[in-house]
Amino acid sequence: MGNGSAGSHDLSPGRRVLIALVVFLFFTRGFSTSLLYSLLPRLKSLFGLTYTQAMLIQMFFFLGYLVFSLPAAWLMARLGYTRAILLGIAVMVGGCLTFCLAAMTGVYSGFLAALFVVATGIILLQVATNPFIATLGSAQGAPSRLTLAQAFNSLGTTIAPLVGAWLILGPAGISPGYAAVAMRVTSTTSLQLPFAAVAAALVFTAVLLWRRPSDQIGGSQVHDLRSGFRLLKDKRFAFAVMSIFIYVGAEVSVGSIIVSYLTLPSVLSVSPARASGLLSLYWGGAMLGRFIGSAALRVVPANTAVAAYAFAAMLLALTSFCSAGLIAAIAIIAIGLFNSIIFPTLFTLGIADLGDRTAEGSGILCMAISGGAAIPMITGLVADRLGLTAALLVPAACYGLITLYGVFVARPRTT
Repeated sequence: MGNGSAGSHDLSPGRRVLIALVVFLFFTRGFSTSLLYSLLPRLKSLFGLTYTQAMLIQMFFFLGYLVFSLPAAWLMARLGYTRAILLGIAVMVGGCLTFCLAAMTGVYSGFLAALFVVATGIILLQVATNPFIATLGSAQGAPSRLTLAQAFNSLGTTIAPLVGAWLILGPAGISPGYAAVAMRVTSTTSLQLPFAAVAAALVFTAVLLWRRPSDQIGGSQVHDLRSGFRLLKDKRFAFAVMSIFIYVGAEVSVGSIIVSYLTLPSVLSVSPARASGLLSLYWGGAMLGRFIGSAALRVVPANTAVAAYAFAAMLLALTSFCSAGLIAAIAIIAIGLFNSIIFPTLFTLGIADLGDRTAEGSGILCMAISGGAAIPMITGLVADRLGLTAALLVPAACYGLITLYGVFVARPRTT
């Protein structure tokens, strides 16, 4: 199937349903991840955290990618895509329920533990679903297909801030000074509903997948958990891993600070709830860019596109850094539009020509998503010491390096 046509007329009805379910999982992954950006300012206020301490939310979430990506690739190779996805759903549901328990008790460490478990489930889903979509047709069309699937991921990230503005940052508001655990519990009850809804949707999806054992697709071979690191001897693959590491770090950094950034008197001076609603424009831009990019990548070389988009994102981050008011707000929100194709294009460029090492390559590339734990911590440190505006220089530098990767990939491959 990996070399078949991407056209829907070549797929059986059962396989079409499977693909639709996988695309829904892209949506669910994006929705769950994007809820973090509304959660971060709420927990920062409730527990009196600094920006660096608040970034622990992102660190615990994305640290799972460093720990579990290769084991997830090993599991996918042995279980096949469908069973690996089912296992990922089960773990993610457990994390959502743990999050609800943490909201009931009002303990910060409970939130961190729950987010780590949710991340583990998302990792299993990502390691399985990304190569599944990428190999569904010709190698030339892989960037376009994965970008289109990621567009539904962006649909989830666009809707989640609106839900977060309503349930997490809405009527209950962000009121500083919650010292008593009882008051924290009262304030965090609104956090349970979105995660409980995610758990219910995932259970329903798992039931539909469980009824389709005939759609099982085997993964590629993984010799052992360490063998994937040998792929890093290939400079192109190693550069792709580094690029995904810093890209995810840049995307998460911007998404994590944008709500607080828009509330600054020097920018828009709006309420956190209003800023969270504007965050949906950031993710909406990524969604729009992915739908457009899916078509554009059929005619534009992938490396050219990723270099151009990363360069534009760098310029926007620097523009926001150098300006104030509406211009600064528009510039930081517009970064989402140019984030759109970067991750799926980097991923498909990374696994290109790996053959039976695709599962291992996918695991290493997903491990690089742990940049979402490291780079935001650096961004938080800069924000605490120099201010949120200066913190924009961190993602700007990341986008600059990704631009260099796009130029590097244009060079002929050497053996």
